[in-house]
Amino acid sequence: MIFFHSINRAGLKIDIVEDLRRVNTLAMAADCTGSIILGSGIVKHHICNANLMRNGMEYAVYINTAQEYDGSDAGATPDEAVSWGKICGEACNHVKVHADATIVFPILVAATFAKSM
Repeated sequence: MIFFHSINRAGLKIDIVEDLRRVNTLAMAADCTGSIILGSGIVKHHICNANLMRNGMEYAVYINTAQEYDGSDAGATPDEAVSWGKICGEACNHVKVHADATIVFPILVAATFAKSM
């Protein structure tokens, strides 16, 4: 798909190293960080690793259906990220919601806006 898109947009350039550098630099410069990670996989891995560079993020919400029992990064809990320094220690707020993100996230957002009105 990227190839076909690049035909129509000749300037398309994907540079994973530059992307990682930017994400890590933003995380290191931030006074406070947090994440809402929908699903898991490579995106979760890189966001958490970027926060490792600043001794962990203060807030983390994981919403996915991955289970911890198979040892996958996708199934890892926030407590595992705390052990690596990707989420700061006990003073931080973190939770894993075992659910389908396409169902739970819209409800979470709606509830957040409902409270602010």
